[in-house]
Amino acid sequence: MQMANGSLDRSMPMGATLVPGGATFRTWAPAARDVHLVVGSADLAAASASGWTPGPATRMEPRGDGTWACFAAGVHDGDPYLFWIRGPAGGSEGFKRDPYARELGLEPPFPNCHCLVRGGHTYPWRSQGWRPPGFRDLVIYQLHVGVFWSVDAEGQDRRRRYGRFLDVAERIPYLAQLGVNAVQLLPIQEYDGGFSLGYNGLDYYSPEMAYQVEQPADLDRHVGIVNALLAAQGAAPLATADIVTGPNQLKCLIDLCHLHGIAVIFDLVYNHAGGGFDGATGRSIAFYDRQTPSGAAWQDDKATLYFGNGEHAGGLVFDYQRDEVRAFLIENARFFHDEYRIDGIRYDQVSVATNHPHGDRFARDLASTLRFHRPEAIQLAEYWNWDRARAVDPQGLGFDAALADGFRNAARELLREASGGRAATVRMGALADALHPPPGFPDAWRAVQCLEDHDIVRWDHERRVPRLPRIPALADPSDPRSWYARSRSRVATALLLTGPGIPMLFMGQEFLEDKPWHDDVENWSQFLIWWDGVDGADRHMADFRRCVAELIALRRLMPALRGERIRTLLTDDWNRVLVAHRWIEGEGHDAVIVASLNEATLHGYRVEMPWPGTWHERFNSDFYDHFPNPAVSGNAGSVCSHASQGTIYPWMVQLTIPANSVLVFAREP
Repeated sequence: MQMANGSLDRSMPMGATLVPGGATFRTWAPAARDVHLVVGSADLAAASASGWTPGPATRMEPRGDGTWACFAAGVHDGDPYLFWIRGPAGGSEGFKRDPYARELGLEPPFPNCHCLVRGGHTYPWRSQGWRPPGFRDLVIYQLHVGVFWSVDAEGQDRRRRYGRFLDVAERIPYLAQLGVNAVQLLPIQEYDGGFSLGYNGLDYYSPEMAYQVEQPADLDRHVGIVNALLAAQGAAPLATADIVTGPNQLKCLIDLCHLHGIAVIFDLVYNHAGGGFDGATGRSIAFYDRQTPSGAAWQDDKATLYFGNGEHAGGLVFDYQRDEVRAFLIENARFFHDEYRIDGIRYDQVSVATNHPHGDRFARDLASTLRFHRPEAIQLAEYWNWDRARAVDPQGLGFDAALADGFRNAARELLREASGGRAATVRMGALADALHPPPGFPDAWRAVQCLEDHDIVRWDHERRVPRLPRIPALADPSDPRSWYARSRSRVATALLLTGPGIPMLFMGQEFLEDKPWHDDVENWSQFLIWWDGVDGADRHMADFRRCVAELIALRRLMPALRGERIRTLLTDDWNRVLVAHRWIEGEGHDAVIVASLNEATLHGYRVEMPWPGTWHERFNSDFYDHFPNPAVSGNAGSVCSHASQGTIYPWMVQLTIPANSVLVFAREP
């Protein structure tokens, strides 16, 4: 390898970049006395031997702006490399991984692994004409790559082994049949440790190595599966060489999602990095330019370079006062848009950032930059400060949408109350209020609504119990497979999928999964999703999945269910009934949703309607119990509203409302 410094372009990108004849390298280490590049297997092996001393031949050039750069001739795609950094007087010296590395090598094992030079844009995309759904049309499915689905090399045993990107790809037809049009992957950036939720990332540009298929036989099997999926969509096959690398396997997953009409949203963590850093500190971005921390509270010391605002979730909060740190994070988001063609970002706990100096500026710059760069890609903020609407206020932080918890909390409380039995008090009015947009939100669709998510239904490591029960276990704690659990779960899910906002499902929720989930597959495999149930071993799970699929299809078919307007027509706590009207302003498309948590069927129940005439019963949740329910209660497909004095509208119908059910009515065209 030959290195040159003097003629380097000042605008060269950070990290490793392949160029004719070799590669350029650039890194930010303002306090370092020396930065050296070690590239290639032989040079790295020599440098790892005792007694190695860096010399002029490997030294990078200081650029006067805190960065160091060089050109290395003869470097090729896939070559391993590291930076060797000598800190200021009193500091340390040693290897560091490139914060901008696009991939990490599998050998040596993490955390001592090398970076790999990658040119990017080597994956042959098949979904060239893809356009993501409109924001208000999204139905999101949240999943964790490691625990969602996995199989061995023979395609049989999926237990006690983490899932990979290509395992998830195998289940894309299932997601397409369910009807969701977006998947939100829990963080996929390289993290410390053998398993994780993903929120302790260390290498922000590199996909998690545990999610990569390594063995040739396993990779060949996946190539066959991938090509069958491509052929079914009329797309050309891939060669094994196209998906050897981890980044290309992730791109293949995204490509297949797009071909099946499914957008991909990444969960990116810009409030903190690491989870203690553990053994990875030596080569990670912590103390990157090898300064020595001062005092015991090293978490607050600027010597960490990228950090300086204390701790969060066991990791270190970024220093948003530094221009270079803000640029590093914003460029990371742009990178995933461009390199991986993602369709949106869910930003983890933005409120952690905004609670620190310059965090507001960072959040606004992030949102505005990404909107200018890719306006069709949604930006979802997790923001839990008291002023929730600020996250989506154009004059505030300016994200497209934000996570909301009003409906979730009200619906879960309603199920808890209903689980008390026939004599319990069930407050339908509290849920009716929560169906409306959160206070201050300019549009209803800007609220991401859910009943479950990765945070609230996971196993609590410290307390050794679920954080919160999953919906069927909440609906009937004594038996999550009972009629009470099934029917109440259908009510809650139907209200989610017919209500305002962007609905989000958590993996397994669509077929009554009642277990918490755990990120440690090896030691807690009993919490894996029970796919056998929905595949035929439990008819109730299969019936529930059908119900959810048809609710999603109904939402897509009826514009009012994706629209802005909602009006509560009735809340009857005594009979446990809630009625809501949904419509498109100036267009109509009226829909009326009737929800009951009464344990008995109601006959001749009077409900106001916004228009006279025939109303078709487009959905009846009772139909999906023992599908098709031979004893279904309902209204024979339609009802007719007649003039009658009402509180809000002057038309009335008399309904049969099945026990624990949701009905959806639409006007005759």
